[in-house]
Amino acid sequence: MKKSIVILIFLLASFTGFAQQYQVEGRGFTYTEKYKPKMNLVKMNLTAIPLNNYSVQYERVLFKRVSVALSYRMMPTKKLPFLSSIQEQIDDPEVNEMLDNFKIGNSAITPEVRFYLGKKGYGRGFYISPFVRFANYEASDLLLNYDDENNQEQSIVFAGSGKSFTYGVMFGAQWSLSKHVVLDWWIAGPHFGNSKFNLDGVSSRVLGPPEQDVLQDFMNDITDEINNLAEIRTTATASVNENGAKLATDGLWGGIRAGISLGIKF
Repeated sequence: MKKSIVILIFLLASFTGFAQQYQVEGRGFTYTEKYKPKMNLVKMNLTAIPLNNYSVQYERVLFKRVSVALSYRMMPTKKLPFLSSIQEQIDDPEVNEMLDNFKIGNSAITPEVRFYLGKKGYGRGFYISPFVRFANYEASDLLLNYDDENNQEQSIVFAGSGKSFTYGVMFGAQWSLSKHVVLDWWIAGPHFGNSKFNLDGVSSRVLGPPEQDVLQDFMNDITDEINNLAEIRTTATASVNENGAKLATDGLWGGIRAGISLGIKF
């Protein structure tokens, strides 16, 4: 009798532990394992690293189908990645000389809200994510050559900065590879908005009035080309003084977010 009671207690305890791990769905003997979600995810965009671009994201799960995320992207000010390949495609000696020493860098902060559409949720499955992006840009060593009033080639080196504000929608999918590892695929995230850039060109010598006039004509040709590109909806202006020139742009800006991120969840 005592032996039977012990066996019964053991069976009841085993069933209770089993029931805590599984829940019955429908009829019959179909069971679904309970998922204990990890509410915090930290990821790095792996595909951006070869482009000298470092991007990390923190995501916080709020509800089964809703989370919020904040991304920070940083590209140190360096020469253009894959410069030689770019120059081979351009195949223009004048433009390639401009790019030889040109350096560019940027950083961006991107908050977003994710809506997971699948049954799994809790940071898993296909999602749609509205976002905004605040970005800062730095540029230096942009060399422009022009002919002065005596038809002698002169040069001026530009450097400056810019800001952009854009908004868009990301389409992506996220999977749990293990208990603590997550893979996030940014399929496509088009975004559009506005930007402002200011570049200051410094001359190696003081410019007299005749050369200022020639340089102003040269800068006007550049701004006219930019302004005539109606599809980019950007306004460019230029001014010249004895120390060099200034170039300012104000207009449409955009891009596409994409990549594959790998991270941890806890």
